[in-house]
Amino acid sequence: MTEALWSAEEAIAATGGTGPSGWQAHGVSIDSRTVLVGDLFVALTGPNFDGHDFVAEALAKGAAAAVVHRKPTDVAADAPLLSVDDSLEALRALARASRARTKARICGVTGSSGKTSTKEALKACLSPQGGTFASAGSLNNHWGVPLSLARLPKTADYGVFEMGMNQAGEIAELSDLVRPDVAVITTIGLAHIEFFGSQEGIANAKSEIFLGMSPQGTAVLPRDDRFYDRLVARAAEAGVTKVLSFGQHEEASARLVKMDLYAACSAVQAELRGKPLDFCIALPGEHWVTNALAVLSAVSALGADPVRAAAEFARLQPVSGRGVRRKLQLPGGGQALLIDESYNANPDSVKAALAVLGRCQPEGAGRRIAVLGDMLELGAHGPAYHADLSEAAMEAGVDLAFLCGPLMAHLAGALPPSRLAALAADSKTLAPLVAEALMPGDVLLVKGSLGSRMREIIARLDALSPDASASSDHLAVPRAANGG
Repeated sequence: MTEALWSAEEAIAATGGTGPSGWQAHGVSIDSRTVLVGDLFVALTGPNFDGHDFVAEALAKGAAAAVVHRKPTDVAADAPLLSVDDSLEALRALARASRARTKARICGVTGSSGKTSTKEALKACLSPQGGTFASAGSLNNHWGVPLSLARLPKTADYGVFEMGMNQAGEIAELSDLVRPDVAVITTIGLAHIEFFGSQEGIANAKSEIFLGMSPQGTAVLPRDDRFYDRLVARAAEAGVTKVLSFGQHEEASARLVKMDLYAACSAVQAELRGKPLDFCIALPGEHWVTNALAVLSAVSALGADPVRAAAEFARLQPVSGRGVRRKLQLPGGGQALLIDESYNANPDSVKAALAVLGRCQPEGAGRRIAVLGDMLELGAHGPAYHADLSEAAMEAGVDLAFLCGPLMAHLAGALPPSRLAALAADSKTLAPLVAEALMPGDVLLVKGSLGSRMREIIARLDALSPDASASSDHLAVPRAANGG
């Protein structure tokens, strides 16, 4: 058995709580539905749930102990309970203790788009060079980040943590926990602009990631972004003066020289600090080329070998809901290709996904189909951002658009009538219309904000071919609105 993640004595010392000794935990969980034997269960309280109601269930499933700030009435008197003043603060205390004891080099990742994909790519690229831990899924908020840090193995060589936000000040709190040696900002886009009023506000909020860094840390920044100089200045204000950059700009330290974009992959010629490096990416799209340059910059800053890391891009797999492809067996015979981008959406990521769709060649009489749901949290300019997608859709050669949500009505009005297949109030209403319209050879993209529930459409399409290896992975943990 691997070394315990937390002993009772370590957890008590970290949290300042009280409870019995003698237990050891090999994991940390905040969800009784997914708790594993040997986990330390932390009973969090949220607006619509109270984890204390599920302590007995967690212990029955084999949890080693439970962190509580009130004793549940349905557990035994001698149950292994670690009593604290506040369970969430105790989780943060475990996170701080984990960060303090680790010898791992730590990377924090934030940005308006590409956070999770970049984090997963970093994990894949670093793993052959040392023990690598990365936060699971999109655990990037005020619960997910401390949970991920509390799970950091004692023996890890590298740790990669995603940080999201939809309000000013959130990244600062997360960075104070993670204290990254290397901080990556992928993009400054439009996600959550409703809460910031401007992209300048978003850039300032993302720059909070520098506040938890030491002066010896390195910032990895998008050189082509119009807020690059602002990001550099904010890093310097926080005492971080080591900067690596990525992009097509001639001054980028990870500079794109040439890219060949194909339907299912990309070939890249780049220069890393003046040294040539050619590699292939097993995932399509210009956005993945940019992500790769950010990853290689971070790998270098972490002290690992970027040349070895670049070779891993040829084996990279997409994250669930972010570009996974699979064939759908149609009831009448034949197949259609599904590009599942259902997890989330903002204007930049939708345009990138449409560009990928445009490089896919339908088979026979097949068509390019875009199935899009509302992009949320865009504020007063939301209608205009939706209508603006029409140009990208036309450039991608979209034959039919199936749209849902009140904001997508603005895209419907901007598209040629011949390209609009349907406009529905919600994804549940739209799902059967999409399923019934599919023909052999079609290529369809499904994308929308998390709140648009585009998984309803994915589930309906998967039902067409129940034997297909559908990917329905999700993290069943209590969480706030997804952080961008």
